[in-house]
Amino acid sequence: MGVLGILSRPETSGPLWLTLRVLAVSGTLHLAAGLLLGYYLTGRKTGVRSVVDFLVSLPLVFPPIATGFVLLLLLGRNGVLGRLLPTGIVFSFSGVVLASFVAGLPLMVKPVEAALRGNARQLGEVSRMLGKSEWQTFWLVLLPNVRRSVASGWFLALGRSLGEVGITLMLGGNIIGKTNTLSLEIYNAVFSGEFDRAMVLSGIIGVFSLILFLMVRRLSAVEE
Repeated sequence: MGVLGILSRPETSGPLWLTLRVLAVSGTLHLAAGLLLGYYLTGRKTGVRSVVDFLVSLPLVFPPIATGFVLLLLLGRNGVLGRLLPTGIVFSFSGVVLASFVAGLPLMVKPVEAALRGNARQLGEVSRMLGKSEWQTFWLVLLPNVRRSVASGWFLALGRSLGEVGITLMLGGNIIGKTNTLSLEIYNAVFSGEFDRAMVLSGIIGVFSLILFLMVRRLSAVEE
């Protein structure tokens, strides 16, 4: 069976569309949360900020499967947070989105925070001296000056989310036809001996990853 034949199969197209939907939702959340958290972390160091910084950075150093397990304990039906939720997040589309969001968030927040701590910080101080509010300073002065860092962080977050497996496996469950993303479906295809389909799926992720890499590199070249 050729590439087009493999792409037309439901077990291939289904994970592809699911992954695109997940990236659309988690990417939007990355932009909103990444900007707010990056700006928040540039403030004066406090105990709360240190905890937030730790939680945001944790997925960078903590194994994804362990991160997913902790979230499963918290958000499961018997979890501390799971009991407070009206509908279940685990083993659903929301769980997959959450896994994608958590995995990519540090790569969005950290570039924004670093950029805001640079030259933009001095511009922010001047803006406040001229009587601008915090929100006016952020939207009209800081954000326009760090837009390339924001874009680079966003592309990196999307790339990390695209390849996420460990957290997604725990929160999504790899349910065929429901929560099996492209990355998980590669494992499924290999496990079932469909190496040709696994190669096609890997190629799709490779193309997406290459596009994101080129966008990040182009932004870096512009900054230089």
